[in-house]
This record gives sequence, structure tokens and C-alpha cells, in this order.
Amino acid sequence: MNMFRVVLAAAALTLTSASVALAQAPTTAAAATPAPTTTAPSGPLKIGYTSVEYVLSQMPESRQIETDLKAYSTQLENQLKSKYAEYQTKAEAYQKGAATMTDVVKADKEKELTTMQQSIQEFQRSADQNLQQKQQTLLKPALDKLQKTIDAVSVENGYTYVLNSDGASPVLLHGPKEGDISDLILKKMGVTPGAAPVASAPKAGVTATPTSTSAASPSKTKTKSKK
Repeated sequence: MNMFRVVLAAAALTLTSASVALAQAPTTAAAATPAPTTTAPSGPLKIGYTSVEYVLSQMPESRQIETDLKAYSTQLENQLKSKYAEYQTKAEAYQKGAATMTDVVKADKEKELTTMQQSIQEFQRSADQNLQQKQQTLLKPALDKLQKTIDAVSVENGYTYVLNSDGASPVLLHGPKEGDISDLILKKMGVTPGAAPVASAPKAGVTATPTSTSAASPSKTKTKSKK
């Protein structure tokens, strides 16, 4: 799964959780309080649903989000590659000169290589976290716009509740086609429904090296990679 689909799925799950809370609110309130003395709202209950992932993938903002995420990911990967290249250079120099080094110098070089390995691993963990934060920051305006549009479409078309039909735990398990308001939402935002979703996207994570940096370390040393 590429990064952008992960972002869309996370966004869909976020709105799904909110939808669950909304749908359960009347039941919870009724169980916790005495029977209401006021009359029930007039008019039939109208429930609609939408695919948050589908709508987001069709919004023009999605392509800019993809571009920005890819640029940021590339920047982090280049930094990681630079660190790894420096480590490889020092490891190769150690291998070539280890036979003529004193025990003190050898121990110092091995400690330096171990420290560099740990630094690379820590940078990659930090880069992955930064990338996730970047995703959330870039996605928030699009999600805010989507929520406002859902609210507007719901009011205009008389929907009491709007559920999310995708995500890890979809609220909607079955529903008639006429209840799907995804295209109404897109049209409200000036987007033509049915456009091709965002295609290629950056990888989900920052990687520029093998899983273990110990592959570049000398075979006959005391240097150990940190697991």
C-alpha cells in the first residue's frame, strides 16, 4: 500500500470514528436519561453515506498533498543516504587498515562505527515520525473542507446522519445507491465526479539502506549493530 492510500485510509477511519460517536449519541442519551417530555422531531429520519477515501482522492488538493509528501520524503531519504555513505566509507577504511592498527586505535574505530550505526537507525525512526506528522499537517485543510461540505450537503438535502462507507471499520454495512452522497459532495466543491484518483505516491516510510547497517561493517571486528 502506498503512502497516499495509507493517508486516505487514516482520514477515513478518523471520520468513521466521529460518525460512530454521532450515531450512538441518541441511544446513549436515551439510556441515561428519563423519557423526554418534549415531542420528537418532525419529519422522517434520512440517512446518507459517503466514501471519504473516494472523495479525498478526487479532490484537487490530493495531488498537491501527494507532490508535497513526495518532495519531503525525498529530502529525508537523501539525508539518510548521505549518512549511510559516510558510514560505508569509514567502515571500508577500517577494514583496509585494521591489520596495522593498535588495539587502542582499533577499539576507537569500532566504537565510532557503532555510534554511526545507532545514529543512522535513530535518524530513520525520527524521519518516519516526521513524515507521518507532515501527512497529518498537509491533510488537515482537505479534511476540514470535506467536513464543511458534508455539513452543507446534508442540510441542503435533508440528511439527518451521514455515515462513512470505508475505513478499517466502516460504519455502513449496507445501503441503497440513492443514499450515497459522495457525488453531491464533490459537485458542491466544484469537482466532477468520476475523475481518476491520485496515481503514484511516495513509499510509506523513509528507506535508503538495507534493514541492518551492519552489512557494511568489517567481518572480523567486535563491532555489533544495535538491534
